[in-house]
Amino acid sequence: MVTMSTVQKKERRLPFLQGILPIVPSQIPIDIVAGITLAALGIPEVMGYTKIAGTPVITGLYTLVLPVAVFAILGSSRHLVVGADSATAAILAAGLVGLATPNTTQYVELASVLAIMTAVFLIIARIIRLGFLANFLSRSVLIGFLTGVGIQVALGQVGGMLGVNATGRGPIEKFFSAIQQIPQANIATVIISASVLIIIVGAGMINNRIPGALIAVVGSIIASYALNLSANYGVAVLGPVPGGLPPIGLPHVQLTNIPQMVATAASIFIVILAQSAATSRAYAMRYFESFDENVDLIGLGMANIAAGISGTFVVNGSPTKTEMVVSAGGRSELAQITTAVIVVIVLLFLTGPLAYMPNAVLSSVVFLIGLRLIDLKGMSGIFRVSPEEFIVATITAVTVVVVGVEQGIILAIVLSIIIQISHSYKPSDATLVPMPRGHWQTTVVDQNKEDEPGLVVYFFGASLYFANAVRFSEEIVRLVDDAQPQVKWLDVDAAAMIGIDYTGADTIRQVHTILQKKGVTLAFSNVIDDVKKELDRYGLTKLVGKEHIYDSLPDVLAAYQKETKQVEEEPTS
Repeated sequence: MVTMSTVQKKERRLPFLQGILPIVPSQIPIDIVAGITLAALGIPEVMGYTKIAGTPVITGLYTLVLPVAVFAILGSSRHLVVGADSATAAILAAGLVGLATPNTTQYVELASVLAIMTAVFLIIARIIRLGFLANFLSRSVLIGFLTGVGIQVALGQVGGMLGVNATGRGPIEKFFSAIQQIPQANIATVIISASVLIIIVGAGMINNRIPGALIAVVGSIIASYALNLSANYGVAVLGPVPGGLPPIGLPHVQLTNIPQMVATAASIFIVILAQSAATSRAYAMRYFESFDENVDLIGLGMANIAAGISGTFVVNGSPTKTEMVVSAGGRSELAQITTAVIVVIVLLFLTGPLAYMPNAVLSSVVFLIGLRLIDLKGMSGIFRVSPEEFIVATITAVTVVVVGVEQGIILAIVLSIIIQISHSYKPSDATLVPMPRGHWQTTVVDQNKEDEPGLVVYFFGASLYFANAVRFSEEIVRLVDDAQPQVKWLDVDAAAMIGIDYTGADTIRQVHTILQKKGVTLAFSNVIDDVKKELDRYGLTKLVGKEHIYDSLPDVLAAYQKETKQVEEEPTS
C-alpha cells in the first residue's frame, strides 16, 4: 500500500525546498492569505518578545525576515514557522545578565553571537544524527518548564502595564515591587493596558483569525499620536525606531565572552530541538505528511546563522505561530515566505509610526503571551494520570520562576533522565502462562506461576543495563527459589529487550552460574536480531547454548516438553 507519506518522500529529492514543493496551484492564494494573517498576528508578538530578550523592538521584526525565509528553503516541514520565541528569549536574557546592558549595541551583538553558537550546536547535531534527542525531554517536564517561563514572563510585565519602575532581581521581586507602587501608577497607562487586554482577548473569543494584537497596536499608535499621550499624560512610548532592511554582517564581540555563553547556547539548543521537532511532528501527523528532523536541524541551524548575521537573536520553531498559519489555511512554507515579504515592506515604509506606540502595549501583549504559556490544562492532565510526574513538572516550573530559566532547563533535562531511568529500572515484568487457544497470559511475578511443572517464562519489559540489572537477577533467583514444584527451566522472554550493556551481560553470566548450581536451565526466547548480535559479542550465546535461544514461546514449550518426556522415558538403574 502506497501512503501519502511514501509518495511525498519519493517527490522530495532536493535537499532544499522540501517545505514548499510540490506547489499546488489552487493552494497558492490560500497560502498567501495565511502568510498575511501570520504577519498581522505575529508582528506584535515578536515585538513583544524583544521585551523578554532585552533587545530593541526592531530586532523582533528582523526575526521574521531572513530566518523565516532560510528555514522555508532548507527545512523539511511544510508547516513549522520559525521566529522569535518566549522560552528561548527568556533563556537568552538570563544568560546575558552581567555581560552587557539590555537594549545596547553590545547586548545585541552578544545576542547575535549566541544565535550563531546555537546554530553550531544544531548543525553538529545534524552531522552526528542527534535528531532523536528531540524526544529526550519528557512531555511532562517540558509542560512544567514552559509553565514556569509563562509565570516568569507574566510577572515581569506588571510594572510596565502600570507605568511604574518595578525593581528587583527576579520576576517575583519585580512583581511585588510593582504591586507596592499601585498608588503611583499612571492612570492613562493602566487604561491603555486594560484596553489592549480587552481587545486581544475579545477578538480571540470572537474568532482566532481576528488580529486582536494588531488592532490594539494600530489603535494605540493612533490614539498616542492624536492625544499626544507622552506629553499630556506622561505615557512612556517607544520613541524613534530605525527603518530599513536588517544590517548584514558578523557581530563583533570579545572572544573572552564566548566561553561564558556556551551553557546558554546549549540550553537554547535543547529547547529548540525539543519544541521544534514536537511541533513539526504534530502537524505532519495531522496531515499525513513526512518530515525529517535531521533536515530540520540544518534548517534551524541556518535560520539561526541568518539571525546572527542580520542583527537579531535566536529563533525557534514556534507552536503558536505555526497554529496561526494552519488555522488560516496555510499548507506550505510559501505562507512563511509571504510573511517575510510583508515584514520587509513594514521595515522599509512603516516603522515611523512605531515611535508613538506606548510601552504598555508591548507589556500587555507579552503579559498575555506569558499567560498562554501557563498550561493549566496540561498540568491538571498530568496530575490526573501521573501524580509523580506532576510533582516533577511542578518542581521544574517553580525552579524556573524562583531560581532562573537556565537552571530550570538544566533541571528539566536531569529530571527527564531520572524519569527515563525510573521507568526502565522498574519495567513491566511478568511471568507468562499459555492459554488453551495458543495465547499467552501475563501474570504478576509474585504469583510464581509455572507454565507447566518445572517451566517458568519470565518477561522482562525493558533493555537490560546497569540500572535494572540487579532487579533482573533478583527476580529470577526469587522465581526459582519460591516456585513449587522445583524449576527445571527458566526462559527469559526478551521481546521488549532492545539492548544489553556490559553490566547487563555480566549479570546474565552471574544468573547463568547461579541457575546452573541449582540445576536450572536458562533459555531465551523472542530475541531480536540486534540483541542476538550482542549475545554473540559478549559470548553469552556460547555460554547459554545456541540450542537454548528460541524464536518463540511455543518453541520453548515444545523443547521443554520434549526434554521432560525423554528424561521420563530413560530407564532407571
